[in-house]
Amino acid sequence: MPPKKTLRPRQQRILDFIEQFLDENGIPPTVRDIQRGCEISSTSVVDYNLRLMERDGYLKRRSEVARGIELLDEMGQPVTSGAARVQIVGNIAAGEPLPAFSSEGVGSAAEFDIVEVRPELKKRHGTLFALSVKGTSMIDALIDDGDVVVIKPTGTARNGDMVVAWLKEEEEATLKKFYREGDRIRLQPANSTMDPIYVAADNVEIRGQVVEVLRQF
Repeated sequence: MPPKKTLRPRQQRILDFIEQFLDENGIPPTVRDIQRGCEISSTSVVDYNLRLMERDGYLKRRSEVARGIELLDEMGQPVTSGAARVQIVGNIAAGEPLPAFSSEGVGSAAEFDIVEVRPELKKRHGTLFALSVKGTSMIDALIDDGDVVVIKPTGTARNGDMVVAWLKEEEEATLKKFYREGDRIRLQPANSTMDPIYVAADNVEIRGQVVEVLRQF
């Protein structure tokens, strides 16, 4: 599914109001609720913006009912029980790098699952994806083999960030803590039995930063 268009400020305010109303009341707001809550001049202006948001895949409306607004996630599926859903798009190595990771399969990787995350994560970070961890190099950071990490796509990192690092020449990816040391990058495991990986700075591409860990007990 293609990425959603960026909402205009008024539409973002409407979306935030709908999410808050659902959290507080357990039912969607009416158009008049939105008009009052967002201080919009008329219900027709609300209706116009809702139609644009429906066109762009943020929600679905049932015109035959008064509270027929249903929020949709990145996969175009209804958001249920206050949770947001993120698709697992592949595996990521927590150990020796793997050539398996690719974020290009979002929306089509049927062999992987969809996981639920806290809705505030989506509000704070926007589009997210998830990866299944293979290996134990991050065990001291409480990330074990089989856990799922939720990733915010980004091309930058600060020292100490836990990142998905793509090694260009090797065409491999790994989950490690990021440290820039002059003209090289140290990819540091969180496992006292494993050595760090040192690579030239121009051979590393940051694909994302870990924002949540879903542990498999």
